[in-house]
Amino acid sequence: MRKKYYIHHQAHKAYRITLVEARAGANLSEDELLELDEFVSPLIQKGQSIHHVIANNPDEFTVSEKSVYRYVAGGLLKARNIDMPRVCRLKPRRAKPLEHKVDSTCRIGRTYDDYKAYLQQHSDVSVVEMDSVIGRIGGKVLLTLMFKSCDLMLAFIRDRNTSQSVIDIFNHLYCQFGVQTFRTMFPVLLTDNGSEFSNPAALELDGQGLRRTTIFYCDPCASYQKPNVELNHEFIRKILPQGSSFDHLMQNDINLIMSHINSYSRVKLNDRSPFEMFAFLYGKGILEKLGLRIIPANEIILKPLLLRK
Repeated sequence: MRKKYYIHHQAHKAYRITLVEARAGANLSEDELLELDEFVSPLIQKGQSIHHVIANNPDEFTVSEKSVYRYVAGGLLKARNIDMPRVCRLKPRRAKPLEHKVDSTCRIGRTYDDYKAYLQQHSDVSVVEMDSVIGRIGGKVLLTLMFKSCDLMLAFIRDRNTSQSVIDIFNHLYCQFGVQTFRTMFPVLLTDNGSEFSNPAALELDGQGLRRTTIFYCDPCASYQKPNVELNHEFIRKILPQGSSFDHLMQNDINLIMSHINSYSRVKLNDRSPFEMFAFLYGKGILEKLGLRIIPANEIILKPLLLRK
């Protein structure tokens, strides 16, 4: 007869993980957060305090006053602490940046173990690693897509670090290149557990419900499982140092940065550039559509000077 055993330490560990995940992040959907932002931020920017706004509009809020302060401090609203002079005089506590709550069920069938099993069955499939590069908290961010086969990296500027901003970029690329080319370029995506990637179904399927890609997630706190994109971010940080704001950048600026980075030769590619390798595999026309161009070797700039020219 089949038997089941209760192993208390494993059960308690699983319970603790579930408990922490359930309490992590802002307990609001993106639509609820947007509605809150449109109501609260204009009033704060007029000089009103959060307490004053909530006290005079109690029916507009489903969250506490403290939560609204946390959302502002975490950069989830358009209003900033600088809009509240008294808050700016208080020394902030060190804390992890606030993010949207992530539905952990999105990882079911898409874990790193599932990824390895998938590669065993599809050994010749191309993998693209996906990540985000943060500027100032609450400001513009970059979506990066790294092709493991040739080390070429694409980057796209986003106004906010939301899942909808990632979906919009995928929909744009899907319309720009068409079904077949998109599937050839992005058959498998490997990413982390950031809240901006928490809607895999919207990325994997097009408007008609047809599969256009397959997404897998690294284990929590295991960025080393997608090392290529993480290492390539070092090139971006040479031009956009850690802590610098991306708010003044447009997509043309990002295309210029990526043109210089992808034209830089790599030892692992036998001193070829990612641009040359990608053009050989997929054709130069795709890069031209993306606004990328090859930069002569002696003209490559990998310093902040690039954006000052």
